[in-house]
Amino acid sequence: MKFLLITLLSVFSLKVLAQDAPVKWATQETFFEDLAGKPLPPFEGLTVDKKPFSNADLKNQVTVINFWFEKCPPCIAEMPELNKLVTKYGKNGVRFIGITHDAPASAKRFQKRSGYQYEIVSLSKDEIRRLNINHGFPSNVLVGKDGKIIYATANISFTDPQFKAKSVLFEEKLKTALSF
Repeated sequence: MKFLLITLLSVFSLKVLAQDAPVKWATQETFFEDLAGKPLPPFEGLTVDKKPFSNADLKNQVTVINFWFEKCPPCIAEMPELNKLVTKYGKNGVRFIGITHDAPASAKRFQKRSGYQYEIVSLSKDEIRRLNINHGFPSNVLVGKDGKIIYATANISFTDPQFKAKSVLFEEKLKTALSF
């Protein structure tokens, strides 16, 4: 009887102690939201010309980082939109980096075939995972001159209604970052 009474009291006291705040479920959106304000994690990779490249090379620059790989249809589909951003903002000092787990030689061949205009840096899958700033492929991360993440989103598309609003917001935040 004592056990039953203690169990009932425990169950009812849990209800009293429960939070009334809504639960924030982990989704791609909440993952990206939580990145804002965090520093870009350190990384080291190789360019398509097999030269060392690290996050230190991005110091004091507004940077757009696109996570992609060669056999990713959504990654390839967004590349024309990304190239338009390069054309529009590259001359204003924005650095555009594509991070892939493809080998440098393979990424270089892909770049020549596709016309992808970002600088490409190859990291291993484990190195990309350790960065913990992309949530699937493609992912796009905007980093300010201070090295902190300003905004992140999945696909960039100014024509697909599913991605247009976030793409417009990405570009607005990019413009704001340039004004500082």
